[in-house]
Amino acid sequence: MAGKRSGFTVAVVVASAIVIGAAAVIGWWAFGDDGSSKGTATRSTAPASAPATSAPCNPESVIASWPLEKRLAQMLMVGVDPRSGNEAETLVGSYGVGGVFVGGDASGIFSDGSLTRLATTSDVPPLVAVDDEGGRVQRLDQIAGPLPSARAMARTMTPAQVRELAAQRGRALRDAGVTMDLAPVVDVSNQSNNQVIGDRSFADDPAVVSEYADAFASGLRDSGVVPVFKHFPGHGHATGDSHRQAAVTPSLADLQASDLIPYQRLLNTPPVGVMIGHLDVPGLTAPGEPASVSPSAVNDLLRTRLGYQGFVMTDDLSEMVAIKQSFGVPEAALRALLAGDDMALIVDSTDFPGVLGHLVEAATTHRLDDAQIDRSVARVLAVKAIDPCRPGA
Repeated sequence: MAGKRSGFTVAVVVASAIVIGAAAVIGWWAFGDDGSSKGTATRSTAPASAPATSAPCNPESVIASWPLEKRLAQMLMVGVDPRSGNEAETLVGSYGVGGVFVGGDASGIFSDGSLTRLATTSDVPPLVAVDDEGGRVQRLDQIAGPLPSARAMARTMTPAQVRELAAQRGRALRDAGVTMDLAPVVDVSNQSNNQVIGDRSFADDPAVVSEYADAFASGLRDSGVVPVFKHFPGHGHATGDSHRQAAVTPSLADLQASDLIPYQRLLNTPPVGVMIGHLDVPGLTAPGEPASVSPSAVNDLLRTRLGYQGFVMTDDLSEMVAIKQSFGVPEAALRALLAGDDMALIVDSTDFPGVLGHLVEAATTHRLDDAQIDRSVARVLAVKAIDPCRPGA
């Protein structure tokens, strides 16, 4: 549903006069007043008229001119079948989704060239994202080999070595058509390796997490892949696994002394994204309200207090119990965008039509503000390095 829309008689008379006048001038230049041939032209001394100039392109105006469904589709990242690129090409070509997410264990989509073709399937190429953190959460191991867990990297490698390893991995991701890695994890955690965060965290020391997450993110950027820090505002000390139940963090004051420190140190190096977790935060979110759909977490804490104005996306809204126990997927997506997220992640593609329809209704009834939509689309395009004034550049 990504749209691609793109005085006659007076004009004919004027054009005819121009042609007749031009013919007369050419005849005079060639033959002179007496019909004799002229070998050279006389240089005109009349001042040349100034060339016409067009008004400079305004990116905000370009985005605002797009059809509503095209703008809303840019704010959705949808999970696709990892066995082949057919579903991805349909979602991008027919609906213009802003991003596709490749999960699961199958890897055919990485080797059939379809992800690379997505760049030309729509007039606005999508983000192509994977979870490739290392350890038990990686997606390219069948093609590029295994990647150590974050905790193993921090214990056995220097930050410089981690940056080079991430750059190598990033090049493999780019070769497969991937443009965004939903990594590194910047959760501060001392959980055992097999718990929900566990060895996905670099360490239980915010300084170590900051240093190694910066190295990993820098390596991805070196290879042209956008890193995404997760899970804001910090899953490392939460009780509960947000995949299976509500997850409650320590108080906001406790997070400020530990879990939020990596974000304070790392958010000033674009391009980068932030993923909001489905986390209840005492002293920040309303009771039972996950951070991913909380204006207090996204707009107040991340954007205002931490000063981050870049790209923000949710954790999955379609399969994680911490969000599903409170909201249906369409309403969760709407609440996330209202809270200040720029893109909603929906891993189950069967939820996509209902989500898009719900967002269209919310926008047409002014529950979702046009200016807010345009700001988010601008951030989505910025993280893709797309200038709306020069979409094909």
